[in-house]
Formats: sequence, structure tokens, C-alpha cells
Amino acid sequence: MLFTFGFYSSLLLISFSHGIVYSFLLLKKGIQTEVSSNYWLSIFIFVCCLYIAPWMLGFGGWYDNQPYRDILFYTPFQHLFLIGPLMYFYIQNLLNPSFSLNTKNSIHFIPALLYLLYSLSLFVYDQLILGDYYFYQDGSDKDFDEWYQITGQLSMLFYFIISIRFYNKYRKLMQQVVSYADSLLFKWIKTFLYSFLIMLILPVVFDVLGLYFAALNSYTGSWWFFLFFSFVLYYIAIEGYANAIVAKIPFEISVFEKKPALLLANPFHSETEVLDIDFEFLENKPSEEITFWKDKIESIIIHQKLYQDPELSLTEVAKKLQTNASIISKTINQGFQMNFNDYINHHRIESVKKAFAQGEHKKTTLLGIAYDCGFNSKATFNRAFKKNTGLSPKEYISKL
Repeated sequence: MLFTFGFYSSLLLISFSHGIVYSFLLLKKGIQTEVSSNYWLSIFIFVCCLYIAPWMLGFGGWYDNQPYRDILFYTPFQHLFLIGPLMYFYIQNLLNPSFSLNTKNSIHFIPALLYLLYSLSLFVYDQLILGDYYFYQDGSDKDFDEWYQITGQLSMLFYFIISIRFYNKYRKLMQQVVSYADSLLFKWIKTFLYSFLIMLILPVVFDVLGLYFAALNSYTGSWWFFLFFSFVLYYIAIEGYANAIVAKIPFEISVFEKKPALLLANPFHSETEVLDIDFEFLENKPSEEITFWKDKIESIIIHQKLYQDPELSLTEVAKKLQTNASIISKTINQGFQMNFNDYINHHRIESVKKAFAQGEHKKTTLLGIAYDCGFNSKATFNRAFKKNTGLSPKEYISKL
């Protein structure tokens, strides 16, 4: 197989080959662990590797020799309409264990499928019907047509935006149903989204630089874009393989709806309870029902010290009170003007303050006190303490 090793082709080949290796490693990991998010990331990385393939193979001599030239012309290496949906489904699968590909969400792949059919039609007409170049008589690869590059970037931007919306709704959902929401706001998700944002910004950056440095507008100059793109891809591949995320709370959510529904196990029935989450804290005078459950919740949280459970959930409180999660959620939102996570952390902080007042900080570490009161990490404790008191734990102690 023809491949001319040189400075430009070899550097891209290193990133390309490593990306392909990580793609297969993630596929293997997905099979071994049965975690389907690894499959999505595997395909995402593979498609991104194909994205840089034409430039790598072009510098390797393929555009200058047959039949390699026709392979590059008629094979759609750059699947711009596929990158966005793969990224979006990867994030959904990471955070939502109930996510699965079905007929409804398969429509996201229609633009990519249409482009494949478009590429196939060019091949059929030129090679099988005409027997000569018609669509490719200008000698340019259709993958780099301006209309396709622009619409492809807009597609990726669209999926980046709805992925951000999805993550933000997930964050709000977790704060409503568990007392350890911070530990579920996986750092890798943010890192992945930031990395994808860099991928989106890179073409704009190089277009702007091209206004001042004409050399970047040449074929060789464009190589720098694909080199930086491959660096970002390589980082995603390494970090994505190293970060194992297993979400446990299933939910149904739409990025275009204000009130997502959460699927919770009903403590008194075998079926799943659908909890409609309302993010708005109503400031109206609490109803008799809200007042009734408010007193019961406050009593059981304080007297049984449920806040000391680092994995306390809305379902567990509902089970203790022999009711459903919807009532508990509504009562905490409207009665205490807080989400569930903040409400439980409030009681944990009150317990920490009580320990400080009794001089417990002189006998043990601050982190030890935090753990005893239900916190599961130092970072979560510090954030919650600052939010509740306006001071850091050390500043608070110094003012006792």
C-alpha cells in the first residue's frame, strides 16, 4: 500500500493510529464491562480519526496516485453529520442507565445517512454509469465542499448546545433526588464537553488567523488545523478510556422540556414511579398538606439523623415516611424553598457547626467531622459550608 512517510504525513499518522488503537480498546472495554457508553465513545473516536485521514493520506501521496485518488474521492471519510449525534448519545448513555437507541432517537442519524447516499450516488454515476469524472472533474474532494463543511460545523454546534442543556438538566435532577449530587456531577463530562468545544472553535480560530497569515490558507497551512485537532482527539481518547463512569439513576428527559420526569423505584409497589420535577420554588403560603409533610420530614431527618447517610436519597426518605417521592420532593421545594440536596446538606452543616461548638475540631480533623455528619468528600463539604455560612470551615472556627 502506498504511503509516503514525511514530516506532515507521519505526525498525523501517529495521532491517527493511536486514535484507532484507543477506539478498539474502548470497544473491548465495553464488551468486557457491558458498559454501553464505551461503545459510543469508541465510535466517536473512530469517526474523528477518519476526519483527519484525508489530510494524512493526502500528504502520504494518495491524491497524486491512482487508485488511491479515487478512494479518497468516493469514500466519505469526513462524517460531519455523525460526530455531533455520537457525542450527544455518549453523554446521555454516561449519565442515564435507561438510555437506549430506538426508532425515535435514530432520526438524529438521518443527515449522516443522507450524506452517505449522496456520496454513493456520485460514485455510481461517475464510475458505473458514465465511466469518467463528472462530479469530480474539478479535481476537488467533495468532503471539503464549503456547504458540507459549514452545515457540518453547525450540526456539531447544535449537538454541543443540547448536550450542555442535557447536562444542566441532569445536574438539577440529581440535586432534587439525592444528597450526594456533587459526586454525580462527573468531572469527566465537563472535560469532554470543553474538549469538544475546542474542536468546534479550532476552525474559527484558523479562519481568523488565515486573514493575517496567508500561509495558513494553503494546503500545507491547513495541516496545522488537523494537527491540533488530532491533539484534542488524542486527549479525549486517553482520558475517556481512563475515566470509568457508571450512573445508577434512570430518568426520562428532553432538552426541550422544562419539567423532565425521573424514574424512581416506588418503595411500596413493584412498578416504577414517575416523578415530575418542578424546578420552581413556589413562594405562596404552604398548603395544609405541605405543612403536614414538612413537619414530618423535619422530624425524621433530625431525630433519626438521616442526613448522616452519605447516600441518602429522596426514595429512602419517602420509604421512611411511607409515602411517595413526589410528595417529599414537592414539600421540600415549596416548604423549605430548597432542593433535596441542599436541604440535606443544610442539616449536615448544622450538625458540623454543633460539633465545632462542642470543640470536636480540637479532637479530630475537620474532614473526619464532615464524614461523620454525612459528607462524602472534602470538596463537597467545603462548598456546602461556604454556601450555608458564607465562611470557610477554618474561618468559621476562628470566629467561635
